[in-house]
Amino acid sequence: MKLKLGIPKGSLQDATIALFARAGFNIYANGRSYFPGIDDPEIECMLIRAQEMARYVHHGALDAGLTGSDWVTESGRDVARIADLVYAKQSRSKVKWVLAVPEDSRFRRPEDLAGCIIATELVGVTKKYFAERNIPVQVEFSWGATEVKPPVLADAIVEVTETGSSLKANRLRIIETVIESVTQLIANPTSFADEWKRRKIENIALMLRGAIEAQGRVGLMLNVQKENLQAVLGVLPALNSPTVSSLSDSGWFAVNTILEEATVRDVIPQLKAANAAGIVEYPLNKVVL
Repeated sequence: MKLKLGIPKGSLQDATIALFARAGFNIYANGRSYFPGIDDPEIECMLIRAQEMARYVHHGALDAGLTGSDWVTESGRDVARIADLVYAKQSRSKVKWVLAVPEDSRFRRPEDLAGCIIATELVGVTKKYFAERNIPVQVEFSWGATEVKPPVLADAIVEVTETGSSLKANRLRIIETVIESVTQLIANPTSFADEWKRRKIENIALMLRGAIEAQGRVGLMLNVQKENLQAVLGVLPALNSPTVSSLSDSGWFAVNTILEEATVRDVIPQLKAANAAGIVEYPLNKVVL
């Protein structure tokens, strides 16, 4: 038996393949094939645009797939949302679909756009957003290059952004966030009801979450004499409580913990000042909580 797994083609592709590699699954993709190889004989991969993933998972052409929660909502398809995986093209954060207008326009609030044209790829969500506020607008589908359409081809846009840099480069001003989105592992409900496929999907989710939790974190281990233990523990900003173990020399302890990599440059000198010894920093591939 094989699990048919959809990998998002396009902007999320490289980040997704890198995440799978950190999770222990090596995916081998090239520019010519929509069926990348993977070093797990129980998985069969297919590259699918994120915008279409929920449709094919819903139909059962795929057992599971990764796509944005925005596209799942936009599709309206009945799929099981298995896990939120907070990573994107450029960062480890949520992305936002924002309502944006030209910098020098008169529009300050969504209500100011009554009677205007809004260009976006996320048509269904955008229509719902304005309908809930009783603001009459004309929402038009945008085939791309949405940022350049105001003010000539549209009065405003609803566009996805991670950093806002592209909007600023095109002299656009954000009025409001329409929806936030994270990458999700989704599954076909029938596939997820199958015991073997459910276990396989849940195992993949576990490993992917572990890889995400490990990003930006490192392990730290050190030795410390009993009289200095509390001072050392007071320095450590641990993910959970540090692991403290007795050494063969009864007067010494080994301490093992996980912390944010950005804090290491400040923490290690403090540990040394607290008389820690044998301090070792090591990389992490996965942190399973």
